[in-house]
Amino acid sequence: MSFKSFGIVFFSYAYIVFVGLSSVIMFLIACLVRLLTQFFDKRLVLLNLFTSFWACLYIWCVPIWSVEITGRQKMDMKKSYVIVSNHQSQLDILMAYRLFFPFRWISKAEVFKLPFIGWNMVLNGHVKLKRGDKESIQKMMDQCEQLLKQNISIMLFPEGTRSKTGIVKPFKPGAFILAQKAKKPILPLVINNTKNALPKYSLKLQGKHRIEVRALDEIPFSIFEHMEIDDIAKMVQKTISSHVKEHIVIEQEKYIGKLTDC
Repeated sequence: MSFKSFGIVFFSYAYIVFVGLSSVIMFLIACLVRLLTQFFDKRLVLLNLFTSFWACLYIWCVPIWSVEITGRQKMDMKKSYVIVSNHQSQLDILMAYRLFFPFRWISKAEVFKLPFIGWNMVLNGHVKLKRGDKESIQKMMDQCEQLLKQNISIMLFPEGTRSKTGIVKPFKPGAFILAQKAKKPILPLVINNTKNALPKYSLKLQGKHRIEVRALDEIPFSIFEHMEIDDIAKMVQKTISSHVKEHIVIEQEKYIGKLTDC
């Protein structure tokens, strides 16, 4: 093993240890924030923002990651959205927190059992889901609808699973059923380069990367009010894909190919 490879492995393990140890302290602070704000902050905005700070610690302490945030000014704290994003890596949730915008997200029920980080998800009111369980799926949809009625944004990865190649997979309908039923705008997010920074099924940090998180223009309810769910999903998938690096490369190659044919 080269010195560089050894350094990457050592830092990766040290990072995991740091996450574990710091989570104890941060969870205790989160409990205090919840206790002090429970009577006047029913939307848990302050607790959500503290969790954003907690998540960002794990970004800021990795010098090989530089994160560029664009479009944050398009997100109105007084409004709620159905936020949808492409999904490339385990890092995507950390990067979404980097926006410092309060939301609830949906995660597998098993994750909520993790010490400190999972417990904080319970504290923040995130939504549990048992995959393949129809009753759990319906309960999740009902809970998300209620949160939206309380002016609390919901974030989903409509691909369902992470894309190993970065190519955006077809979107599942749940997010768009929810947006149409709750009459809420859809806010598309684009995340680039996380798949290279922390590949799927890996905990090993992979070199220096410039990660981009971009909030696109919201899609008002009036735009998709009378559209079929599948058409909404395709529209949003196309909108997000047009800003994803891997899709941009494909379009450039197609364009160059057409020029060559001419």
